[in-house]
Amino acid sequence: MIYNVIGLMSGSSHDGLDIAFVEITDVRNDWTFEIKYATCIPFEKEMEQQLRHAATLPVPEFLKLHTAFGRWMGQQVVEFIATNELYHKVHFVASHGHTVFHDPASKTSVQIGDGASISGITGLPTITDLRNADVALAGQGAPIVPIADHKFFPDFKYCLNIGGICNVTINDAAPVAFDIAPANQVLDYFAQKAGVPFDENGTLAAQGKTDATVLAALNELDYYASGGPKSLANDYSKQLISIIENSNVTATADILATLVAHIVFQIAAAIERFPAIEPAKMLVTGGGAFNRFLVTKLAETLQQQAIEIVVPEDNIVNYKEALAMAFIGVLRWREEENVLSSVTGATKNTIGGALWLGN
Repeated sequence: MIYNVIGLMSGSSHDGLDIAFVEITDVRNDWTFEIKYATCIPFEKEMEQQLRHAATLPVPEFLKLHTAFGRWMGQQVVEFIATNELYHKVHFVASHGHTVFHDPASKTSVQIGDGASISGITGLPTITDLRNADVALAGQGAPIVPIADHKFFPDFKYCLNIGGICNVTINDAAPVAFDIAPANQVLDYFAQKAGVPFDENGTLAAQGKTDATVLAALNELDYYASGGPKSLANDYSKQLISIIENSNVTATADILATLVAHIVFQIAAAIERFPAIEPAKMLVTGGGAFNRFLVTKLAETLQQQAIEIVVPEDNIVNYKEALAMAFIGVLRWREEENVLSSVTGATKNTIGGALWLGN
């Protein structure tokens, strides 16, 4: 069976909407994929700020943003289809939406981007609200990408995504996955304070020196001591930012170097809990995979655990999460489990997603 799906992902980096048209094939539960077309639509400054502060909006304004963002995403899909001449080739759309509030303890996780609006504008069946069923059954609702890691990348013991938040999948028979630490959220925050959008290739961090006192304070945050399943809300980055801004470290290069050391330390600590029996490979994706300094430091550290770092082709680095949303949508379409309780801690695996049938 072949499914032609558009996956949509708006992540915690707040940089834009990832759109991927993916051909997903199932042959007796042997899954393969091809990312045929993909792009990232940057957010205009006003929308980026609205999304970043959505959780603080009054209820009427929040609901209007939920609708407006859904309509905007629907229009981006229409233009993407036109640009790539995909008329009558798309079976359905699967959209993650944009997380604006995540509190699994209260069984609440909210991703805005109204599915009815996406479906209404595109005329296509649309699947949204991918986390809600898991959260309702006491799960973290995150990460949800591991089902795709497990089916598409079984040769990798570890699948690491370095996005706004860094998370990992351990590809065992029953996969385990969890958020590790804030990553690009904090790196980009301090780069932007220095007047650049991000630290390209980690060039600034490579020029800095790690501050041992600040690094120790970062590593002592409570989240890192807790076992999984666990996940991070977007605003957790504020704790790291506060520690740094209340320290004596002021040079941007030193701040970034210290943050890289922190991220690498936490990745290594997380992986050490799930050692491989033999030399293993780690797939590294997300925007942080382009941070050469970070990846080099990570490779040097994980060499001690006999783990080889593999950065795949750019399409997978950039659009693996959009691919995962498309795959989660395929499983929802088939009414098969698409969120794993071994990852999230829910009482059982779930079939997550609300389906809007379109025209």
